[in-house]
Amino acid sequence: MFARRTEFLKASEVRELLKLSDSDEIISFGGGLPAEESFPVGEMREICNQILEESGVKSMQYAISEGHAGLRNIIVKLMEEKGIHTSPDDILITSGSQQGLDLTAKAFLDEGDTILCESPTYLSAINAFKPFYPRFAEIDMDEEGLVPEDLIRKIESNSRIKFLYTVPDYQNPTGRRLSLERRKEIAEIANKYKLIIIEDSPYSELCFDNRKLPPLKSFDTQGRVIYVSTFSKTVCPGYRIGWVCAPQEIINKYVLFKQGTDIHTNFFAQMQIARYYEKYDIKEHLKSNIEIYKSRRDTMLDTIERTFPKEVEYTRPEGGMFLWVTLPESINTKELLVKSLKRGVAFVQGSAFFPNGGHENTMRLNFSGVREDKIRKGISILGEILKEEIDK
Repeated sequence: MFARRTEFLKASEVRELLKLSDSDEIISFGGGLPAEESFPVGEMREICNQILEESGVKSMQYAISEGHAGLRNIIVKLMEEKGIHTSPDDILITSGSQQGLDLTAKAFLDEGDTILCESPTYLSAINAFKPFYPRFAEIDMDEEGLVPEDLIRKIESNSRIKFLYTVPDYQNPTGRRLSLERRKEIAEIANKYKLIIIEDSPYSELCFDNRKLPPLKSFDTQGRVIYVSTFSKTVCPGYRIGWVCAPQEIINKYVLFKQGTDIHTNFFAQMQIARYYEKYDIKEHLKSNIEIYKSRRDTMLDTIERTFPKEVEYTRPEGGMFLWVTLPESINTKELLVKSLKRGVAFVQGSAFFPNGGHENTMRLNFSGVREDKIRKGISILGEILKEEIDK
């Protein structure tokens, strides 16, 4: 009765387990949640009233698929600050950056095509791409991010490559950041091998060391980088406002697929985001967010250092929302998660972030959405459980 692609629409074991963590009794490091204290509730209340008074009917009417003109102009300015020279015609407003990934799959993928991606990579990108029956070629990572030499090896040893999918800034799930030198090198590789790059950049503004790096797209000289981002991490996630920045030829294809999906993104929410950027100082807002996230990152790292066994390895992110833990190979985090939930702590098992499977001894921990007292308590409990497992 159903299409073959519905084979991939199975409930995630991870998400089914994490449903149990939706309780005040569970300390959850599982979600990718921004800090609720950072949401501009009062400002948005005022903005909503202003929009309804000034443009009530317009805000409730159908709108163009490309998105609110004022918001696209704001995004052009944001791109300029990052060294990306573009125009409103190269911007498409999407229902979160997740829709950008879905439109990418629809526009580019045929069955049997190859996607190059980091190993590990973003779980929801895997889920967006899989219904189109691609193959995944995973690229090695180290502390400087994706390894260019392995990227070249995978390009030369795979056929029907459609694009490289990468999260260069504070990657989900590892928290790693691609170095400046590698950004330049990967842009050169893309030109040499005529490779399309999907640059997913939701976390670039959450920089703890005041050392922001230019996006891959800023080094793009041939229109090969499709830049996907969102306001979910800078303003709030519930509005579901993201965007794609790409050459107009590509944007036109995305628009056609979007029209068959949702016609246009929530127009009232687009007007709210635009007005927020016009009226308030986003840099001050981000500064406050970063202070919260950095403090929580520090608390998590300090507690891990004090309570985790010495056999455990982990990343030390300089921004973003996550860190990555690698355990001795004898430990299976799927089994560990069941035990951990019984003790009141949740995380995401790392195997879910590898499209070709394996790596059962890894986990992702989120620090941005958890208060510091709960971070100390939850990480200490995890440390106790890990010691018990290693001492078996």
